[in-house]
Amino acid sequence: MIRDTSLFFGHEVRNTLRNPVWPLFGIMQPVMYLLLFAPLYAGMAFGGDFGKALVSFAPGMLVITALFGSMGVAYGTIYEIRSGVLERIAVSPAWRPAIVLGRMLRDVVALMIQSLAFILIAIVMGLRVSPAALVLMLLLLGVTGLFSSGVAYGLALSLRDENAMGQIMQFFALPLMLLSGALLPMALGPDWLERVAWFTPFYHPVEAGRSLFAGVLTDSSIPVAFGVMLALAALTVTWSVRSLRRLAG
Repeated sequence: MIRDTSLFFGHEVRNTLRNPVWPLFGIMQPVMYLLLFAPLYAGMAFGGDFGKALVSFAPGMLVITALFGSMGVAYGTIYEIRSGVLERIAVSPAWRPAIVLGRMLRDVVALMIQSLAFILIAIVMGLRVSPAALVLMLLLLGVTGLFSSGVAYGLALSLRDENAMGQIMQFFALPLMLLSGALLPMALGPDWLERVAWFTPFYHPVEAGRSLFAGVLTDSSIPVAFGVMLALAALTVTWSVRSLRRLAG
């Protein structure tokens, strides 16, 4: 199990290193928000204190990176299904879950590198965060990325169609991003909107990230976020593995 997963993980990492431009593009959108929207955010809610604004704004952008960066990988999987590559791999003697787990681990590693690059830029711009909070935030992002990858591969293996995949992603991505509170905290809105947001997955890591970056490591939102993301990641990984088994027959 471990040997097969590490083999597929190494194969996916080598493929990514041959064309590293896509992970770079994955952080361009959050960095653009950081450069162009964060100053407006600081003037609107923090009296122009850019350091305090980044404590609230940066966690949201990190979760957005996990949401969009990991889910975009599904298109490559659909191409492999159409070309028959994935079917040939799936009928090999290798442990089948390793085929999906190797890709997911590659996605999580890419997300960690993207997140560290984003945090480095934010620190240069004035963000201050403790090492303990940073480590916990990266762990939470890793679980969030695993959940996003599970959704992406599950959809790709179930739908096997780029057009349907694109339509579903466009339909859900915008409301999920807005209800996560990544751009503006949901506490600024009416109570009913915050209650609705509580039932969406990405609201919890954003709230926990803000508590971590503010130095409140005992806030109840942190264990809630880890619990929700771990449960959802387990469900979506199981879904992806079962979808691959159906593909192999």
